[in-house]
Amino acid sequence: MRKKHGTEFKAKVALEAIRGEQTVQEIALKYEVHPNQVTQWKRHLLDNAVTAFEKPGKKSQEEKGAEQKEERLFSQIGRLKIENDFLKKKYRQLYGKEPDL
Repeated sequence: MRKKHGTEFKAKVALEAIRGEQTVQEIALKYEVHPNQVTQWKRHLLDNAVTAFEKPGKKSQEEKGAEQKEERLFSQIGRLKIENDFLKKKYRQLYGKEPDL
């Protein structure tokens, strides 16, 4: 059965691993987790340490780019839907029946 660890526990273990006062193996034994898990939590903390000092609500460049791309795609979907509805309407006017899809 898998254990679910909270974020505070993970941060505590990762910080202890970063300090380097004990080996990863010793920390893993102390907290009863696998050494690979300690290493993963440590790497995750180090990779995301930059975000700890960002202002709340400030979006990264990746998030801004993703939002802009999403807006363009939704805009394109809207245009295609309008075009599709127009073509269906014209088809009904010309042939007097619904188009076969």
